[in-house]
Amino acid sequence: MVTQHLLGPAEIRELAARLGVRPTKKLGQNFVHDPNTVRRIVAAAGLDADDVAVEVGPGLGSLTLGLLAAARHVHAVEIDPVLAGALAETAGHPDSLTVHRADALRISTADLTPPPTALVANLPYNVAVPVVLHLLAELPSLRHGLVMVQKEVADRLVAGPGSKVYGIPSLKLAWYASSRSAGKVPPAVFWPVPNVDSGLVAFTRRDPPRADVNRDRVFAVVDAAFAQRRKTLRAALAGWAGSPDRAAAALVAAGVDPGARGESLTIGQFADIAAGVPVPAGAGE
Repeated sequence: MVTQHLLGPAEIRELAARLGVRPTKKLGQNFVHDPNTVRRIVAAAGLDADDVAVEVGPGLGSLTLGLLAAARHVHAVEIDPVLAGALAETAGHPDSLTVHRADALRISTADLTPPPTALVANLPYNVAVPVVLHLLAELPSLRHGLVMVQKEVADRLVAGPGSKVYGIPSLKLAWYASSRSAGKVPPAVFWPVPNVDSGLVAFTRRDPPRADVNRDRVFAVVDAAFAQRRKTLRAALAGWAGSPDRAAAALVAAGVDPGARGESLTIGQFADIAAGVPVPAGAGE
């Protein structure tokens, strides 16, 4: 861990001007320029001195500097070559920082040494959910994390059964981890200022609800259940199961009413449903 001076609004703009960086909507770049917000994120992440953090989209480095002061090591994954090239200098070239010029959706456990234990990131709005799910799938060493995403996305990620915004992101995150809202972040702390609020989502990894069912198979049931959200599960899962009757049989075997809808079920119930339909011969898992 190293002690770091955090970047304020003037320093963020000066650094961007020196690098010739203009934030782009395509990459979802909104840079945090408020030191108090950085401190709040780092504190909410609950890092300890042994944690190895992975940060996606570090941008100009405002959150990176906060993480370096709290974690044993920081992996910063940045797709923009200019930003990736400047980050180590901004941080003062500490040994505890490894910068990866890479697409986070292509990162695997072999790319990150030492293995990360925490994901802490201000995620680009357009890839937030895929990045979180990909990293939880690819990095088994991740134990916990805190991500800042669009408030609407944050609400979906932490929603529970019965909520109007409960759906595929909620369920797939629940396969890997328990999650909770860790607060709201106003637009004014970013440059450029987005036209939406942001939300903090904290998560803690846990064992999947069932060890005997392939994750992709469970996710296929979830996808089918929400492809036509208003349909009953008997109808929505007919294609997946092979027929409405087979879907109904799998639902009854799992203790689920065939007339129920996907938004009323937990990830554990979806795993039970997935376990109830035999995999066709030759299909594999």
